[in-house]
Amino acid sequence: MAKENKKAALSMEERLDAALVPDWEQPYKVPANWCWTKMDSVAQWGSGGTPSRRNPDYYGGQIPWVKTGELNDDYIYETEETITEEGLKCSSAKLYPINTIIIAMYGATVGKVGILGVEATTNQACACGVCSSAVNYQYLFYYAWSQKDIFIDLARGGAQPNISQEIIKNHPIPIPPLAEQQRIVDRIESLFAKLDEAKEKAQEVVDGYDARRAAILHKAFTGELTAEWRIINGIGNDSWKTCKFDDCINVMQNGLAKRKGDSGEPYVVLRLANLSEDGFDENDLREIVLDEKEQKSYELHSDDVLMVRVNGSKDNVGKQYQITSQKKWAFCDHIIRIRYANNVLPEYMVYYSKSSKYRQYIKENMVSTAGQNTISRKGMARLQVPIPTIGEQERIASILTDLFEKERQAVEASRQVIDQIDNMKKSILARAFRGELGTNDPTDESAIELLKETLNIEKAPTKRAKAVVIPKGFSANLETELEKKIIRLFYQKDTKELPIKDIITVSSKTFDVLDCLRGLERRQLITKLENGNYRLMG
Repeated sequence: MAKENKKAALSMEERLDAALVPDWEQPYKVPANWCWTKMDSVAQWGSGGTPSRRNPDYYGGQIPWVKTGELNDDYIYETEETITEEGLKCSSAKLYPINTIIIAMYGATVGKVGILGVEATTNQACACGVCSSAVNYQYLFYYAWSQKDIFIDLARGGAQPNISQEIIKNHPIPIPPLAEQQRIVDRIESLFAKLDEAKEKAQEVVDGYDARRAAILHKAFTGELTAEWRIINGIGNDSWKTCKFDDCINVMQNGLAKRKGDSGEPYVVLRLANLSEDGFDENDLREIVLDEKEQKSYELHSDDVLMVRVNGSKDNVGKQYQITSQKKWAFCDHIIRIRYANNVLPEYMVYYSKSSKYRQYIKENMVSTAGQNTISRKGMARLQVPIPTIGEQERIASILTDLFEKERQAVEASRQVIDQIDNMKKSILARAFRGELGTNDPTDESAIELLKETLNIEKAPTKRAKAVVIPKGFSANLETELEKKIIRLFYQKDTKELPIKDIITVSSKTFDVLDCLRGLERRQLITKLENGNYRLMG
């Protein structure tokens, strides 16, 4: 209390000096009519709380409850969980107004931001800022977004990757005049809209890869992809045959079960970890000493095909990989080695193993026990394989190799575009808060005057309010002095309706004002209108 009284006794100049960031602490130079202050000077900061999980009556109500994992650098309109009025009352959670800025303080989400699109509560991992009249809430949102990497760096100093409200409150922020704040917001959103459009198109390329690949494979194994090739080469559609998988193989063999050897030569024994979407991952190859008999039985040769026999993931079972060169490699017992017959090419069958028909067959015929999924030779026997001539198989494999390489390049290029767009957004934000977007008007009144006005209104009102009397019938229903101040303001301004920005000026404790408004609303002394204003009842 003594600290608050001392603060209230400061003169305007002293309060301004305390709010401004000294020249030597300013992160960088800004235009002359801007000023540096701290985030505590332009918003009232608080956090939330978590109602006890032991009481189910606290959850499932009508009040949105935000967790940091839901912060998405955008507006928040819906939440995964909601709480009840009782849960709000019996916890440290607070109800925050629309346009509150939220910054994640804890864990992997540190620095993520959001704007409340609805009134909501939050958990204690969220720092919540209710903007003063000195700052445009969207300006504060974009500035907080731009500081994410800095907040992450600040969080790395402790045992846990956390930041505190004090770090946020004391964080410097450049404040331009209000008109410039709006111009900056407008320019950011205009530039971001163009980037988001480009990012959306790039993301469509990435997200559509599986569907495009499936369509290409369908055309390949129905003959559509090579229809023109058959015409040119005088080959009819009746050249395609359907064979059982058993008729397409010479040998199927399970791999080596042992994990170490005592004598012989060292061989790399391929494990499931060495099989990847792109072929073989040679970063973690492991060797086992194999004797002469084992070498002869398990050594891999060019054009051998490996198939995943057992895996915890159903999506991996049955995948095939072609050995394209001779190496001192063998294979473990989670893998089957296939040597195909002369009527099919290994590369053709590897591509067929990626088709939707093949994958569907595997899922329907694998056996699942104890979390492991297995396909055997017996399980593969009834698989129907479309078989064209060897020449057409070669053509299909060649076309697929070319098409998939182009698809891979397109996806990679699109991912690079997405990364570049994210970096471009960071660059735009960095320039925005240096006054480098070409929007600043040097004739705008200095932001210091805006800060003075805010400090004057919110810390030390100079005008004596005219004496008003709240009707006795109304006054009897008021429980606290702060409630009386709020109701008195309606009578002072001789109006039945007030915006929230006017009401919060009755006290520097914004959150206490918000709690009072909720209490008055519950007792039907005031009501909140659709436009966000409050109306006096009676």
